[in-house]
This record gives sequence, C-alpha cells and structure tokens, in this order.
Amino acid sequence: MPSPGQELSSIDFESMLGGPLVAVINAQAQAAMSTVNFIKEVGFKKPAGTQAAGSDSETMEPIYVTFKYPKELIPYQPAVPADPGDPGADPPIPASAAKDAVAAVYETQQLQVPILTMLPIPFIRIEETTIDFNAKINSVEYRKTDTNLKVDASLEASAGWLWGSAKLKVSTSYQRSTTSGNSVDRTYSMAVHIKAVQDEMPAGMERLLGILEGAIVSTPE
Repeated sequence: MPSPGQELSSIDFESMLGGPLVAVINAQAQAAMSTVNFIKEVGFKKPAGTQAAGSDSETMEPIYVTFKYPKELIPYQPAVPADPGDPGADPPIPASAAKDAVAAVYETQQLQVPILTMLPIPFIRIEETTIDFNAKINSVEYRKTDTNLKVDASLEASAGWLWGSAKLKVSTSYQRSTTSGNSVDRTYSMAVHIKAVQDEMPAGMERLLGILEGAIVSTPE
C-alpha cells in the first residue's frame, strides 16, 4: 500500500515550481522589451535609408511636438487720472499729468517639445511572486468477504393398506468470496499570485529625458 510520503516524493516539484518561475522571468524580459519598443516607436523617428556597411549603430532623431502660444512682452498698464497736487503740503506735492492706459504687447511664440518628455514611460517590474501548492491524498485499504449458504429439501411420501414408502431429497450449496484491494484518491491544486508595479526610471533614461527637456526651444514665429 503506497504511503502519502511516497506519493509526494513521486511529484516532479522541479518542473511544477520551476515552470511558473521561468514564466515570470520571461514575462519580465517581455516587459523590458515592450518598454524599449515603446521608446523607439513613440519617442524617435525611424531612421531614413539604410545603415552604412559594417555599422551596427543607427542614428535616431527624437520626435518633437510643435505648438504656438502668445507670450506677453509688455504687461497691460492701466490709465492714471490727473492729480492736481497739494501746494500747501510740506513739502508741496506737484501736480501730475494724466496717463492713458497702455495695452499689453504679445508675441506669438513657437514651442518645440520632445514628445518623450510628455508621456508616461511604462517600466513594469514584477515585485512579488507567490506559488501555493496543495496536495490531498486519501489512501484506503479494504477487504470484503461474502458467504452464501443455501439448503433445499423436498419430501415425497406414499401409503397403502399394508405398505408405505417415503423419499427425502436434500441439496446444500455453500459459497464464499473474498475481495481485497486499496484505492488512492489524489487531488492537486496550484495557484500563482504575481504582483507587478511601476518601477523607478533607470538612471540612463532620466539623464536622456533631462537632455531632451533642455532641448525645448521657444522661438518667435
């Protein structure tokens, strides 16, 4: 009869537990490649033409968003009424002339902003992976014995004036059967819990965005 310990020792835990872990590593690698493809597809123009022979590098140009906005050069100055002054004051306050309102002066500026600095860049990192494995093994050993005893009897008799006769028939059957064996009920369940978070931006990406932010240009139209 197999014991639960023998049943558990026959389980391939290396594949059962290693499979989800390998899948998590592959998922992390796919997430990293998705981030690279997002930056290349969204933030940079596709290189025109073909690369030079023997060159493994490609020159990429960032994509800029251009828009216009009014920039105030001279602020609005409200009108100033005339002041008669006060000659009796010590010292006397001279009169001042009235000043008309001066309208604000605006200039249309054209701003170029790298689109990569305006979008959230996905940096997905798997922070925690929990594997729950449950095994339920029910082992039952049974033995069953059936006994069957059957007796059949019949009596025949006849009588006359001076004589008589009788005949008795008896039949007996005995049957016994024994059945034994064991049964094992196995139930396995496994649950994988994965927690993914938005990771911090790598230092190289922060430096790249800093350079692109410094490249923001505002020029008169």
